[in-house]
Amino acid sequence: MNAFQPSFKLAEKEREGARVRKRYHAPATPSDRLLADPRTSNVVRQRVETLRADLDPVRLLADMRAAQQALVGIADRAGPPARPATAQREDTVPIAAFLAGLRTAWQLGEVRPTAQTKPKPKRGRRRPDPLVAVTDELHAWFEADPSQTGCDLLVRLQAAYPGRYRDALLRTVQRRLKVWRGEIASSLVFGVQPRTAQPADTISGTFA
Repeated sequence: MNAFQPSFKLAEKEREGARVRKRYHAPATPSDRLLADPRTSNVVRQRVETLRADLDPVRLLADMRAAQQALVGIADRAGPPARPATAQREDTVPIAAFLAGLRTAWQLGEVRPTAQTKPKPKRGRRRPDPLVAVTDELHAWFEADPSQTGCDLLVRLQAAYPGRYRDALLRTVQRRLKVWRGEIASSLVFGVQPRTAQPADTISGTFA
């Protein structure tokens, strides 16, 4: 960061009433500012120039990824044995292989080992589906008039089957309606055909 990442520094600030005007120096790295400062001695200037000439951002990135991969391996092992200092470079990726992988790294998204998340297992339904017998009928009503709300569908369902479906099922109908509307939106945007009617709560896992 001191050698390759430039930043802005405030040069001066003027206030005119409620208006504040700020002027910044040209962006520069901390090492550039140190070299440009007349107070820097020749000995320090030579050390900074020598250090910066030896730095390689691509090699540095490869070493960082290799170190991250080694940390992930240590975290995955129970009771890792102590490694000698001479064996710390065994997991380093060859620079040629690292550069060759940069061409396709963007297709894989985040390539840092520490950024990989473990997928959580999907939670299945814990209770029987209360609308399994009328799902097709609800879907048919929705396709006939997609502007209907979950409350409209539940009222119509209660009128068709008196005393069978209580008001507490409103949230379940609304979740199912949300899935069906999402399928229609996908078909309009991506040209994907909507799937057949299925219980929306098999995706969410619960119902009200």
